[in-house]
Amino acid sequence: MTGRLRAAALALVLLASGTATACDGSSRADDQPADPSSAAHTATPPSGPTLDPEHAVEPPGRRTGVVGYPDIVVTSARTIEPSTAAAIRAVPGVLDVASISLAQVVVQNRALQVAAVDPATYRNYTLREVAESQEVWRRVAAGELAVDPRLVRRVPVDDHGFVDLGSTKAAPAVHIGAHAEQAPLVDAVVNETWIPDLEMTEGNALLIRTGGRSPDTLRRPIQRALSGADASVQMTDVVAREGLDPDVVQTAVVVGTVADAVGIYRYSVLGGGRIAPEPAWVASHITTEQVPILGAVTCNRLIFPQLRAALQEVVDRGLADEIHPGEYAGCYYPRFIAGSTKLSNHAFGLALDLNVPGNQRGTVGEMDRGVVAAFEHWGFTWGGRWGYTDPMHFEMRELVNPG
Repeated sequence: MTGRLRAAALALVLLASGTATACDGSSRADDQPADPSSAAHTATPPSGPTLDPEHAVEPPGRRTGVVGYPDIVVTSARTIEPSTAAAIRAVPGVLDVASISLAQVVVQNRALQVAAVDPATYRNYTLREVAESQEVWRRVAAGELAVDPRLVRRVPVDDHGFVDLGSTKAAPAVHIGAHAEQAPLVDAVVNETWIPDLEMTEGNALLIRTGGRSPDTLRRPIQRALSGADASVQMTDVVAREGLDPDVVQTAVVVGTVADAVGIYRYSVLGGGRIAPEPAWVASHITTEQVPILGAVTCNRLIFPQLRAALQEVVDRGLADEIHPGEYAGCYYPRFIAGSTKLSNHAFGLALDLNVPGNQRGTVGEMDRGVVAAFEHWGFTWGGRWGYTDPMHFEMRELVNPG
């Protein structure tokens, strides 16, 4: 296991939802939230020894301080300097502030918010039963992953309880040490030793509590303190209802194998599952070009060299008839995965759906294995190999220069 834990490439991937026309087009039973009265509100660490001494920090001592969810979460593409955090802490009505590192990592076509935290301070921003669980935070300190229980069914775990944080063969694996509900906008946590491995921006998010003061009245003073930080200031009461605060521009800091093709992804929520990436991002990242077999397609501009190479290899293998242009369901979709507020690689223009009718989610599908081999040779992952299959789906796992 040690070699996997040391691997440098990272992108967190979860099972994509949907069994309808395109792989992001609908939801299924396993993609619905768990009963909030049960697993989502428990802290249940799996049994057994901790398994990652190389990422271990000193275990937290007895918990002290106030416990409760943050009222406001600030996210930024850059490190929020301690002086800025201090200025926010000094805003009248702000009770306390904690710094965390927050990134979106994409595994099996679902973006997940992963936070690197100091277990001793972050625990106070979770539910009381989670905060009081010494075992949960001992395991995070020991280098393991704590996952929100509502996501447990969607995480592709191996027989030893490890999750591959990426789609490449070199992707590291993290052992799941606890199932515990996290702070708003956080799906899973690791300790801060993982920041370099995940290529995270250190300290780019803040958890803020306001005590008895209405959080919404503090949005503007906090934004003034953040002047120039290009940050999103979200009210967690709205997040609880909507999944995201639709009144602010969202900032997704994507890391891992697709980070170079995505960069900083800022978008507005339009409703109905649709989003609007910033026009400057679209102009610099999305284009329409001609490729073999399919003709004109709209994707992330960095995917085209290896997409052309893969499709040309399909032609050279005499398999062009195995891809049906009339059953192509697209590449760039600026929307959430259906029934969620999670982004997929389609939102970044880094995935495409082929031969949709015969390759629905959860099936073996009809995709020709020669076509699969050609795409895998040119740096794509095929959804037909996932735990919950998506055989229509191919996504870029790494940048390949056919050159």
